[in-house]
Amino acid sequence: MAKVVVYTKENCPYCVMAKNLLSARNITFEEIRIDLDESKRDEMLRLSNRRTVPQIFINDQPIGGYDDLAALAKSGNLEGLLKT
Repeated sequence: MAKVVVYTKENCPYCVMAKNLLSARNITFEEIRIDLDESKRDEMLRLSNRRTVPQIFINDQPIGGYDDLAALAKSGNLEGLLKT
């Protein structure tokens, strides 16, 4: 099973949409709240070179944010990433 990690913060509509998309597809993920731990914000920035949330990783590969995740899902490429 693929390892999926989603960096989020409270009151972020795109974070909610990303989590809903993953949940609707029965994809298990780990949520890391960057607003609760400053070191996790730094970790996200180091791993993705992006400051915005959500930041989504599949098997330690940066996917991007919600729009990127939705595009992968729409194109059918998300399933391929989850199988690796």
